[in-house]
Amino acid sequence: MGTAERRGAPRAGGAQLTGRRDLAATERDIPEAGTEPSGQDSGSPAHQAGRGAREQQHYRPLWVEEPARRRRLPDPVRTAAVRAVLLIAVTLIQAMVAFLCTMAGSWLAFPMVISSVVSTIAATWGALDVWVTRQVWNQRHGVVSVPSSTARALRRERRRTRRQERAAERAQGRIRRRGGAGQLSHS
Repeated sequence: MGTAERRGAPRAGGAQLTGRRDLAATERDIPEAGTEPSGQDSGSPAHQAGRGAREQQHYRPLWVEEPARRRRLPDPVRTAAVRAVLLIAVTLIQAMVAFLCTMAGSWLAFPMVISSVVSTIAATWGALDVWVTRQVWNQRHGVVSVPSSTARALRRERRRTRRQERAAERAQGRIRRRGGAGQLSHS
């Protein structure tokens, strides 16, 4: 876009150019008001070839990524959740097989019922494991801010060590700036 177009200078045909474009018309490959398609017939093969080249230049993605509404679960919690889902899925499959074997009068019914009971206990443990892992993560990483939180003491300790490190760096900086003025010998 040249300076004349930005300033709204009049064109040869009397129409005035402005800095704005009709975005909807651009997306549909419709010429703007007052412009001609460079003297070619819109049905000509040359125009169609030029149109294909323009469509390739204006690549639009199929989707636009949006930020997630909720933050991602911490890795240990996600691992426990995946484990629990797999255990629950296997338990449901075993229960269904046990039911079908019982209805069919198969010899496999009794072993499947026993394994379904064991799987139910394991699936319950898996669900509780997700809950406990989440609580431990929150406690250790300061998401829950209660007076008994372990994370608060850990943060306090980290702050104290950072303060000590900064004080040591400042002391070293002072010694360097003095140029060794406190030394006993200059040999």
